[in-house]
Amino acid sequence: MIQAERADRIGPRKRSRAAALLVVALVYLLGAAAAAAAGWQLRGLSPLFVAAAADLAGTLVVFAASLGFNNSSFYDPYWSVAPVPIVIFYAFTPSVPGSDPTRCIVVVALVGLWAIRLTWSWARAWGGLDHEDWRYADLRRKTGRAYWLASLFGLHLLPTVVVFLGLLPLWAALSLGTLPLGWRDLVAAAVTFVAILIETRADEQLRNFVRSSPAPGAILDTGLWASSRHPNYFGEISFWWGLYAFAIAAAPAAWWTVLGPLIITLLFVGISIPLMERHMLARRPGYAERCRQISRLLPWIRRG
Repeated sequence: MIQAERADRIGPRKRSRAAALLVVALVYLLGAAAAAAAGWQLRGLSPLFVAAAADLAGTLVVFAASLGFNNSSFYDPYWSVAPVPIVIFYAFTPSVPGSDPTRCIVVVALVGLWAIRLTWSWARAWGGLDHEDWRYADLRRKTGRAYWLASLFGLHLLPTVVVFLGLLPLWAALSLGTLPLGWRDLVAAAVTFVAILIETRADEQLRNFVRSSPAPGAILDTGLWASSRHPNYFGEISFWWGLYAFAIAAAPAAWWTVLGPLIITLLFVGISIPLMERHMLARRPGYAERCRQISRLLPWIRRG
């Protein structure tokens, strides 16, 4: 009887969550259609400009959904979804002849693997249409009536610009690169793949910790989390530097695309990590001691 009652409670919740994910999928299909339409209107121009315009169109559609459902978390999967069509577009629209097809396949496969894993991680954790990231809720309280203006520029357009800049090295590697596949590509692929593994393992360890119903105030202090306070962020940052390595391998003259991974690193180090640290310090009494013992980002030997 108890199990039946529990199933009755869980069943509607699962159906509601499945319906919410379907809504998000439909929104993203509309965003993809808007992006494709924008790209088609600008066909013949620089692939970089076309991709930027399409990216903006897709972002605005997702923002409209966030506004309509009063939930900025509609944008959350955009970080991992948008790079895939952008990278495929770069691979199929080279600006100069001579791009290596094997490099294109490797890059698209790695970005696709990263995107599937990160999007799946979001989908498993998202609670539904009424679930909004706590950081957005904090911003909502701080900005009041100006929240949706702040959401448009800070939670939608800013991340879109950051990710677009992060993909600049792949524009250089796939659209401008003419050097043949070599050992530098092997290094780039290895760094990128290992970064995906690190982020995957860190996220799984955190998920298992949360699902174990830890005591109030408990802190994950095992596995990758024993040598870094944010190993998942370390993996994510390393992924973008791995993509930059492909630009160095294919088009060394495009060294300036380092702007992309550099900005993403600054985003995590200057905004995401400090925000999470303040949140943890306020909720976990023992977190201050952990900060003294364990590296903030780079995996390192424990102190003390």
